[in-house]
Amino acid sequence: MSITVADLGLGGILSIIITAVLAENYIFSKFLGCCPFLGLSENPSNALGMGCAVTFVMTLSSLITGLINKYILVVFELEYLQTIAFILVIASLVQLIEMFLKKSVPALYSALGIYLPLITTNCAILGAALLCVQNSYDPFVSAIYGFASGVGFTLAIVVFAGVREKVAFADIPKSFKGFPIALVTAGLLAMSFAGFSGITI
Repeated sequence: MSITVADLGLGGILSIIITAVLAENYIFSKFLGCCPFLGLSENPSNALGMGCAVTFVMTLSSLITGLINKYILVVFELEYLQTIAFILVIASLVQLIEMFLKKSVPALYSALGIYLPLITTNCAILGAALLCVQNSYDPFVSAIYGFASGVGFTLAIVVFAGVREKVAFADIPKSFKGFPIALVTAGLLAMSFAGFSGITI
């Protein structure tokens, strides 16, 4: 039995959104999608572009995979094909975004570089689709969850990029410069986001 928007009500939907964005943030709580998070967080504008792309893919993939799972895989008892089917959906959506950015926003396309096709293998997107199935979400609830998770990812990567930009001008020990201080900063941000885990609606 799927959980629908009507079952949740406004309070339930708000709970899903706040939980996905803050309390169970994919970067700082679930530690999914760390590759683009660390690779594209040196520039806030690039980080925002990546966050928007991930949010778009995560929202649509959660909706489409929910529909495919409910009306095809479950009906024909093909649930064991979930991972393969979901990856194919995600890969198709990433190709659409790649073509759109290459034609419409070439500067962002160049800045994202190798990380754009890597959205296909971004475990956060596949994780969102699989968690929606695991939690028995209706396709439309899955889309809401996917969007909220993408917003959480965007928030994390943009905040981290802003902090890294400031840290670059700080007087830190030579051994901590570069990637080590980025990991320390990410750890401190993860600790701060852990404070949201006590939120209840």
